[in-house]
Amino acid sequence: MLRQKDRCFYGNCGNLIHTGGLAHKMKRQIDKTLSKRGRKELRKARMVSAMFLAPSVIGVLVFFILPFFVIIYYSLINNPIQGKFVGLQNFIDLFNNYSFRTAAINTLKFSVISVPLAVIISLLLAMALNCKIPMQSKLRSFFLSPMMVPVASIVLIWQVLFHYNGTVNGLLENFGVEKIDWMKSEHGIWVVVILFLWKNLGYNMILFLAALNNIPKDILEVARVEGAGRVRQFFSIKLRYLSSTILFVTIISLINSFKIFREVYLLSGDYPYESMYMLQHYMNNTFLSMDYQKLSAAAIIMAIVMVLIIGVLFFADDKYGKDVEE
Repeated sequence: MLRQKDRCFYGNCGNLIHTGGLAHKMKRQIDKTLSKRGRKELRKARMVSAMFLAPSVIGVLVFFILPFFVIIYYSLINNPIQGKFVGLQNFIDLFNNYSFRTAAINTLKFSVISVPLAVIISLLLAMALNCKIPMQSKLRSFFLSPMMVPVASIVLIWQVLFHYNGTVNGLLENFGVEKIDWMKSEHGIWVVVILFLWKNLGYNMILFLAALNNIPKDILEVARVEGAGRVRQFFSIKLRYLSSTILFVTIISLINSFKIFREVYLLSGDYPYESMYMLQHYMNNTFLSMDYQKLSAAAIIMAIVMVLIIGVLFFADDKYGKDVEE
Protein backbone atom coordinates (compact mmCIF):
# COMPACT_ATOMS: atom_id res chain seq x y z
CA MET A 1 0.00 0.00 0.00
CA LEU A 2 1.38 3.37 -1.04
CA ARG A 3 2.14 5.97 1.52
CA GLN A 4 0.60 9.43 1.32
CA LYS A 5 3.86 10.95 0.13
CA ASP A 6 4.21 8.30 -2.54
CA ARG A 7 0.63 8.81 -3.72
CA CYS A 8 1.26 12.55 -3.91
CA PHE A 9 4.47 11.92 -5.77
CA TYR A 10 2.83 9.67 -8.34
CA GLY A 11 -0.11 12.01 -8.63
CA ASN A 12 2.23 14.91 -9.35
CA CYS A 13 3.99 12.76 -11.89
CA GLY A 14 0.68 12.13 -13.60
CA ASN A 15 -0.02 15.82 -13.68
CA LEU A 16 3.46 16.41 -15.01
CA ILE A 17 2.94 13.82 -17.70
CA HIS A 18 -0.41 15.34 -18.61
CA THR A 19 1.11 18.84 -18.60
CA GLY A 20 4.05 17.64 -20.67
CA GLY A 21 1.73 16.11 -23.26
CA LEU A 22 -0.24 19.32 -23.45
CA ALA A 23 2.94 21.35 -23.88
CA HIS A 24 4.10 19.01 -26.61
CA LYS A 25 0.76 19.35 -28.37
CA MET A 26 0.91 23.14 -28.08
CA LYS A 27 4.45 23.13 -29.41
CA ARG A 28 3.39 21.10 -32.43
CA GLN A 29 0.50 23.49 -33.04
CA ILE A 30 2.85 26.48 -32.83
CA ASP A 31 5.35 24.81 -35.16
CA LYS A 32 2.54 24.03 -37.57
CA THR A 33 1.34 27.65 -37.48
CA LEU A 34 4.87 28.94 -37.92
CA SER A 35 5.43 26.44 -40.70
CA LYS A 36 2.30 27.66 -42.53
CA ARG A 37 3.37 31.26 -42.01
CA GLY A 38 6.89 30.44 -43.13
CA ARG A 39 5.63 28.73 -46.29
CA LYS A 40 3.39 31.69 -46.99
CA GLU A 41 6.29 34.11 -46.54
CA LEU A 42 8.49 31.91 -48.73
CA ARG A 43 5.87 31.85 -51.49
CA LYS A 44 5.54 35.62 -51.24
CA ALA A 45 9.34 36.06 -51.44
CA ARG A 46 9.49 33.79 -54.48
CA MET A 47 6.75 35.76 -56.22
CA VAL A 48 8.56 39.04 -55.55
CA SER A 49 11.84 37.53 -56.82
CA ALA A 50 10.10 36.22 -59.93
CA MET A 51 8.61 39.67 -60.60
CA PHE A 52 12.06 41.27 -60.42
CA LEU A 53 13.67 38.54 -62.54
CA ALA A 54 10.95 38.42 -65.18
CA PRO A 55 12.09 41.49 -67.21
CA SER A 56 15.67 40.19 -67.39
CA VAL A 57 14.56 36.67 -68.33
CA ILE A 58 12.21 38.00 -71.00
CA GLY A 59 14.97 40.27 -72.33
CA VAL A 60 17.43 37.36 -72.57
CA LEU A 61 14.83 35.17 -74.31
CA VAL A 62 13.76 37.84 -76.80
CA PHE A 63 17.14 39.41 -77.58
CA PHE A 64 19.55 36.46 -77.19
CA ILE A 65 17.96 33.00 -77.14
CA LEU A 66 15.34 33.54 -79.85
CA PRO A 67 17.74 35.30 -82.28
CA PHE A 68 20.26 32.50 -81.77
CA PHE A 69 17.70 29.92 -82.91
CA VAL A 70 16.92 32.14 -85.90
CA ILE A 71 20.65 32.20 -86.70
CA ILE A 72 20.80 28.40 -86.51
CA TYR A 73 17.85 28.23 -88.92
CA TYR A 74 19.50 30.65 -91.38
CA SER A 75 22.75 28.69 -91.29
CA LEU A 76 20.98 25.55 -92.51
CA ILE A 77 19.04 26.99 -95.48
CA ASN A 78 20.08 28.32 -98.88
CA ASN A 79 18.47 31.77 -98.42
CA PRO A 80 15.72 33.38 -96.31
CA ILE A 81 13.31 33.59 -99.29
CA GLN A 82 13.37 30.01 -100.55
CA GLY A 83 14.19 28.47 -97.18
CA LYS A 84 15.55 25.27 -98.72
CA PHE A 85 17.39 23.02 -96.26
CA VAL A 86 21.04 22.55 -97.29
CA GLY A 87 22.50 20.98 -94.14
CA LEU A 88 26.10 21.93 -93.44
CA GLN A 89 26.80 23.30 -96.92
CA ASN A 90 26.98 26.89 -95.65
CA PHE A 91 29.66 25.87 -93.14
CA ILE A 92 31.63 24.06 -95.87
CA ASP A 93 31.44 27.12 -98.13
CA LEU A 94 32.52 29.29 -95.22
CA PHE A 95 35.67 27.26 -94.53
CA ASN A 96 36.50 27.32 -98.23
CA ASN A 97 36.24 31.12 -98.26
CA TYR A 98 39.66 32.78 -98.28
CA SER A 99 38.43 35.97 -96.59
CA PHE A 100 36.94 34.01 -93.70
CA ARG A 101 40.08 31.92 -93.21
CA THR A 102 42.25 35.05 -93.23
CA ALA A 103 39.97 36.83 -90.76
CA ALA A 104 39.80 33.79 -88.47
CA ILE A 105 43.59 33.34 -88.44
CA ASN A 106 44.18 37.04 -87.77
CA THR A 107 41.61 37.10 -84.96
CA LEU A 108 43.09 33.96 -83.41
CA LYS A 109 46.60 35.39 -83.66
CA PHE A 110 45.49 38.68 -82.15
CA SER A 111 43.67 37.00 -79.23
CA VAL A 112 46.56 34.61 -78.50
CA ILE A 113 48.98 37.55 -78.32
CA SER A 114 46.87 40.25 -76.69
CA VAL A 115 44.88 38.36 -74.03
CA PRO A 116 47.85 36.78 -72.18
CA LEU A 117 49.76 40.08 -72.41
CA ALA A 118 46.76 41.98 -71.00
CA VAL A 119 46.45 39.56 -68.06
CA ILE A 120 50.18 39.34 -67.24
CA ILE A 121 51.03 43.05 -67.63
CA SER A 122 47.98 44.21 -65.65
CA LEU A 123 48.82 41.74 -62.86
CA LEU A 124 52.42 42.99 -62.72
CA LEU A 125 51.21 46.60 -62.63
CA ALA A 126 48.76 45.77 -59.84
CA MET A 127 51.48 44.09 -57.78
CA ALA A 128 53.77 47.08 -58.29
CA LEU A 129 51.07 49.57 -57.29
CA ASN A 130 50.09 47.39 -54.32
CA CYS A 131 53.48 48.16 -52.80
CA LYS A 132 54.28 51.49 -51.20
CA ILE A 133 55.76 53.46 -54.08
CA PRO A 134 55.84 57.22 -54.79
CA MET A 135 52.95 58.77 -56.77
CA GLN A 136 50.81 55.66 -56.31
CA SER A 137 47.43 57.36 -56.75
CA LYS A 138 48.62 59.39 -59.75
CA LEU A 139 49.89 56.24 -61.47
CA ARG A 140 46.52 54.56 -60.94
CA SER A 141 44.76 57.54 -62.52
CA PHE A 142 47.25 57.49 -65.39
CA PHE A 143 46.52 53.84 -66.25
CA LEU A 144 42.77 54.39 -65.93
CA SER A 145 42.74 57.48 -68.16
CA PRO A 146 42.31 55.52 -71.49
CA MET A 147 38.89 54.39 -70.26
CA MET A 148 37.73 58.01 -70.23
CA VAL A 149 38.98 58.84 -73.74
CA PRO A 150 36.35 58.64 -76.54
CA VAL A 151 36.96 56.14 -79.33
CA ALA A 152 37.31 58.86 -81.98
CA SER A 153 40.05 60.51 -79.93
CA ILE A 154 41.83 57.17 -79.47
CA VAL A 155 41.82 56.60 -83.22
CA LEU A 156 43.10 60.12 -83.86
CA ILE A 157 45.97 59.58 -81.39
CA TRP A 158 46.90 56.29 -83.04
CA GLN A 159 46.81 57.82 -86.51
CA VAL A 160 49.17 60.56 -85.36
CA LEU A 161 51.49 58.01 -83.76
CA PHE A 162 51.56 55.30 -86.45
CA HIS A 163 51.03 57.23 -89.66
CA TYR A 164 53.79 56.83 -92.25
CA ASN A 165 54.93 60.37 -91.40
CA GLY A 166 53.86 60.07 -87.77
CA THR A 167 55.60 60.30 -84.41
CA VAL A 168 56.84 56.70 -84.19
CA ASN A 169 58.48 56.78 -87.62
CA GLY A 170 60.00 60.16 -86.77
CA LEU A 171 61.65 58.61 -83.69
CA LEU A 172 62.83 55.61 -85.73
CA GLU A 173 64.44 57.89 -88.28
CA ASN A 174 66.37 59.63 -85.50
CA PHE A 175 67.93 56.25 -84.67
CA GLY A 176 68.69 55.48 -88.30
CA VAL A 177 65.83 53.00 -88.78
CA GLU A 178 63.88 53.03 -92.03
CA LYS A 179 60.26 54.18 -91.93
CA ILE A 180 57.53 51.54 -91.60
CA ASP A 181 54.08 51.84 -93.13
CA TRP A 182 52.38 50.48 -90.02
CA MET A 183 48.83 50.49 -91.36
CA LYS A 184 49.69 48.81 -94.66
CA SER A 185 52.14 46.10 -93.69
CA GLU A 186 52.45 42.94 -91.63
CA HIS A 187 53.26 45.15 -88.63
CA GLY A 188 49.65 46.33 -88.53
CA ILE A 189 48.66 43.57 -86.09
CA TRP A 190 51.08 45.03 -83.51
CA VAL A 191 49.43 48.43 -83.80
CA VAL A 192 46.12 46.79 -82.88
CA VAL A 193 47.74 44.83 -80.01
CA ILE A 194 49.28 47.99 -78.51
CA LEU A 195 45.95 49.81 -78.89
CA PHE A 196 44.13 46.96 -77.12
CA LEU A 197 46.62 46.88 -74.25
CA TRP A 198 46.63 50.66 -73.81
CA LYS A 199 42.84 50.68 -73.62
CA ASN A 200 42.27 47.67 -71.30
CA LEU A 201 45.21 47.50 -68.90
CA GLY A 202 43.77 50.04 -66.45
CA TYR A 203 40.50 48.20 -65.85
CA ASN A 204 42.22 44.84 -65.45
CA MET A 205 44.75 46.39 -63.07
CA ILE A 206 41.98 47.71 -60.78
CA LEU A 207 40.41 44.25 -60.60
CA PHE A 208 43.74 42.71 -59.60
CA LEU A 209 44.38 45.45 -57.02
CA ALA A 210 41.04 44.70 -55.37
CA ALA A 211 41.84 40.98 -55.30
CA LEU A 212 45.32 41.57 -53.85
CA ASN A 213 43.89 43.70 -51.06
CA ASN A 214 41.50 40.88 -50.12
CA ILE A 215 44.28 38.34 -49.47
CA PRO A 216 44.46 37.73 -45.68
CA LYS A 217 47.47 39.54 -44.26
CA ASP A 218 47.97 36.99 -41.48
CA ILE A 219 48.64 34.20 -43.99
CA LEU A 220 51.29 36.29 -45.72
CA GLU A 221 52.78 37.18 -42.33
CA VAL A 222 52.99 33.52 -41.31
CA ALA A 223 54.65 32.66 -44.64
CA ARG A 224 57.13 35.51 -44.13
CA VAL A 225 57.96 34.28 -40.61
CA GLU A 226 58.46 30.75 -41.94
CA GLY A 227 61.06 32.09 -44.34
CA ALA A 228 59.10 32.23 -47.61
CA GLY A 229 60.41 34.89 -49.97
CA ARG A 230 58.30 37.12 -52.19
CA VAL A 231 58.49 34.76 -55.14
CA ARG A 232 57.42 31.78 -53.01
CA GLN A 233 54.60 33.83 -51.46
CA PHE A 234 53.37 34.83 -54.89
CA PHE A 235 53.27 31.33 -56.41
CA SER A 236 52.15 29.47 -53.26
CA ILE A 237 49.64 31.95 -51.79
CA LYS A 238 48.81 35.01 -53.87
CA LEU A 239 48.46 33.25 -57.20
CA ARG A 240 45.99 30.75 -55.77
CA TYR A 241 43.90 33.45 -54.12
CA LEU A 242 43.95 35.36 -57.41
CA SER A 243 42.81 32.38 -59.51
CA SER A 244 39.15 33.44 -59.73
CA THR A 245 40.15 37.02 -60.60
CA ILE A 246 42.59 35.76 -63.25
CA LEU A 247 39.76 33.71 -64.75
CA PHE A 248 37.43 36.71 -64.79
CA VAL A 249 40.04 39.05 -66.27
CA THR A 250 40.92 36.48 -68.94
CA ILE A 251 37.28 36.09 -69.97
CA ILE A 252 36.74 39.86 -70.04
CA SER A 253 39.94 40.36 -72.06
CA LEU A 254 38.90 37.61 -74.48
CA ILE A 255 35.50 39.23 -75.00
CA ASN A 256 37.13 42.65 -75.45
CA SER A 257 39.53 41.20 -78.01
CA PHE A 258 36.52 40.34 -80.16
CA LYS A 259 35.22 43.91 -79.73
CA ILE A 260 38.31 45.65 -81.13
CA PHE A 261 36.58 45.98 -84.51
CA ARG A 262 35.33 49.51 -83.83
CA GLU A 263 38.81 50.96 -83.36
CA VAL A 264 40.31 49.02 -86.28
CA TYR A 265 37.40 50.02 -88.51
CA LEU A 266 37.92 53.70 -87.73
CA LEU A 267 41.65 53.30 -88.26
CA SER A 268 41.58 51.51 -91.59
CA GLY A 269 38.00 51.27 -92.94
CA ASP A 270 35.97 48.32 -94.29
CA TYR A 271 38.87 46.56 -96.00
CA PRO A 272 42.12 47.13 -94.09
CA TYR A 273 45.46 45.57 -94.90
CA GLU A 274 45.33 41.78 -94.72
CA SER A 275 47.15 41.53 -91.36
CA MET A 276 44.47 43.74 -89.73
CA TYR A 277 41.45 42.03 -91.32
CA MET A 278 39.48 40.53 -88.39
CA LEU A 279 36.40 38.33 -88.13
CA GLN A 280 34.34 41.39 -87.30
CA HIS A 281 35.36 42.92 -90.65
CA TYR A 282 34.27 39.78 -92.45
CA MET A 283 30.94 39.62 -90.63
CA ASN A 284 30.26 43.32 -91.18
CA ASN A 285 31.00 43.07 -94.91
CA THR A 286 28.95 39.87 -95.18
CA PHE A 287 26.02 41.61 -93.51
CA LEU A 288 26.28 44.56 -95.92
CA SER A 289 26.19 42.11 -98.86
CA MET A 290 23.10 40.47 -97.24
CA ASP A 291 24.68 37.02 -97.27
CA TYR A 292 22.86 35.96 -94.12
CA GLN A 293 23.69 32.27 -94.50
CA LYS A 294 27.45 32.74 -94.24
CA LEU A 295 26.99 35.39 -91.57
CA SER A 296 24.90 32.99 -89.47
CA ALA A 297 27.37 30.14 -89.94
CA ALA A 298 30.27 32.41 -88.90
CA ALA A 299 28.35 33.58 -85.82
CA ILE A 300 27.67 29.99 -84.73
CA ILE A 301 31.33 29.04 -85.15
CA MET A 302 32.40 32.05 -83.09
CA ALA A 303 29.88 31.15 -80.37
CA ILE A 304 31.09 27.53 -80.23
CA VAL A 305 34.74 28.61 -80.02
CA MET A 306 33.97 31.11 -77.24
CA VAL A 307 32.00 28.53 -75.23
CA LEU A 308 34.80 25.96 -75.58
CA ILE A 309 37.50 28.43 -74.52
CA ILE A 310 35.51 29.67 -71.52
CA GLY A 311 34.70 26.07 -70.57
CA VAL A 312 38.40 25.16 -70.61
CA LEU A 313 39.18 28.22 -68.46
CA PHE A 314 36.53 27.26 -65.90
CA PHE A 315 37.84 23.69 -65.83
CA ALA A 316 41.40 24.89 -65.29
CA ASP A 317 40.28 27.24 -62.51
CA ASP A 318 38.29 24.47 -60.82
CA LYS A 319 41.20 22.03 -60.99
CA TYR A 320 44.19 24.26 -60.24
CA GLY A 321 42.68 27.31 -58.56
CA LYS A 322 41.74 25.82 -55.21
CA ASP A 323 41.69 28.09 -52.21
CA VAL A 324 44.78 28.00 -50.00
CA GLU A 325 42.77 27.22 -46.90
CA GLU A 326 41.49 23.99 -48.44
